[in-house]
Amino acid sequence: MKPRGQPKKRPEPVPVALSPEEIALVRSLVIYEDPHIMALNKPSGLSSQGGRGQVNTLDELLWAFAKPGKARPRLIHRLDRDTSGVILTAKTKPAASFLGKHMMGRRFAKTYRAIVTPGAPDPAQGAIEEALRREELGREAYMRVCPPDHPDAESAKTRYRTLSRGADAALLELNPETGRMHQIRVHLASIGRPISGDVRYGGALAVGGHPVPRLMLHAAALSFPHPDGGTKVIEAPVPVDMQKLIDLLGLA
Repeated sequence: MKPRGQPKKRPEPVPVALSPEEIALVRSLVIYEDPHIMALNKPSGLSSQGGRGQVNTLDELLWAFAKPGKARPRLIHRLDRDTSGVILTAKTKPAASFLGKHMMGRRFAKTYRAIVTPGAPDPAQGAIEEALRREELGREAYMRVCPPDHPDAESAKTRYRTLSRGADAALLELNPETGRMHQIRVHLASIGRPISGDVRYGGALAVGGHPVPRLMLHAAALSFPHPDGGTKVIEAPVPVDMQKLIDLLGLA
């Protein structure tokens, strides 16, 4: 009989059968790897984990890297389904513990790029500090700006800097100092500069006569303490569709 007070052992995740196409896809996303970590450039449209339907999530696709007798890589953080860019995994349990500890200690620095409309914020550089709360509408979850004394309020801070501006839009660099769901998207919408393609929070579906194919938000760089010591910086190139819109709008 199991002694009282002994913690329950978590069940081991069940391996997911992947198609050759899925294996090739996830392997093509790798932008950095060493014995401790692996980083991928997640495309827009791929859920990090917990997705619905028959399409496998990135978390499930990581079974492509599983080796006999060893754990598959573990996601250290998440990106919204429609956000592209750097996402980090740990290849070993010690690395996962190390990275998780430092992420909780806010020693990860994230840099994003976003195309916003109708132009650059005023001032062109600054910080948005608006508390956020979660709101459920049917099966969908939203984040809303709220007073800091609201019972469900979560503090949130996003620094921004205008990189370039055009007649119809601006390209921003963003550094969230907290990690709330949809934080960047809601914060930018709150100052009247929603991200292009962000249907959920009022983003434009066409800019300067050009269609916007998706949410124009990209996790461009991630800086974090490495298990071997020092700080590691990993960058992910801007996707082709986003770069095309940047060029068309004269924001390059």
